[in-house]
Amino acid sequence: MKAFKGILLLHFLLLSVCTLVAQTTGQKYDIVVAADGSGRFRTIQEAINASPDNQTSRTVIFVKKGVYKEKVVVAASKKNLTFIGEDLMKTIITYDDYSPRVVGKDTIKTNTSFSFAIDADGFIAENITFENTAGKVGQAVAVRIISDRVIFRNCRFIGNQDTLLANGTGRVYFSNCYIEGTTDFIFGSAIALFEDCRILSKKNSFVTAASTPQGNQYGYVFKNCTLTADTAAKMVFLGRPWRPNAKVVYIECWMGQHIRAEGWDNWRKADNEKTAYYAEYKSKGPGANPAGRVAWSHQLTDEEVKIYSTALIFGKTAGSVPYAEAWLPAK
Repeated sequence: MKAFKGILLLHFLLLSVCTLVAQTTGQKYDIVVAADGSGRFRTIQEAINASPDNQTSRTVIFVKKGVYKEKVVVAASKKNLTFIGEDLMKTIITYDDYSPRVVGKDTIKTNTSFSFAIDADGFIAENITFENTAGKVGQAVAVRIISDRVIFRNCRFIGNQDTLLANGTGRVYFSNCYIEGTTDFIFGSAIALFEDCRILSKKNSFVTAASTPQGNQYGYVFKNCTLTADTAAKMVFLGRPWRPNAKVVYIECWMGQHIRAEGWDNWRKADNEKTAYYAEYKSKGPGANPAGRVAWSHQLTDEEVKIYSTALIFGKTAGSVPYAEAWLPAK
């Protein structure tokens, strides 16, 4: 009888903890991951693998505080996953691959140097730190995205060169995120909107290296973001074109004095000046210098900036190939 009562008490305590977590966050979780063994799984990849394939409903995964050192892939079949971290600063998914590097019979390249890869549509992450700890050794991606309708809210992206690869032909939304790096640390071909994000440069180099496909209405759009730098970065470009038709626009962003007066670079190819589209609207701070920007960039008018609404950026016809449907990420 005592043993039975003990089991009942333990069961009650476990239910109380689960209820407390749900009440605190206002969420119902399908899966709990905990590095300390207190969840259903110890690793992020195990939780992903256990999620249903090709689902139309959403699976919510709660990730408890801890450091998860693993190379993670959200396969294309694992659609509509939501990851919610317990604590932004203490819920960390990390790895240390970099390019070029040979591992066994495989050669690690830029797009395979990731710590966390998202190949599935409908992925959402909140309150999680993603990092690549390889150091200043070459291309080392923290997060690679090649899918559509992806959202990051209140997340951190930590790395050096090539920290965040928003690639493919999909649409990605970043809200209230922190992104740091050295060279081209926000790069790729996706349509991406960054709102209220903090972007920190760690050396004299380039913030963006977009490779926007020809015919896209939009590439990377930054709204109300803050561009800062550590003491090692004093001369930083807003961007350079990884591919000729790169598109990057900064709207009402605050820019520190580390931003170079000319703003943009042509990647040592004058022809890029004819095809790339770089623009600003009402930049603020000591790094804002409309009169000093390169002649081939643009300062948007009040009328021109109207096309940069969230609904249009993620609209059905925003890309060179129409999407199946328009998308408006929830705030």
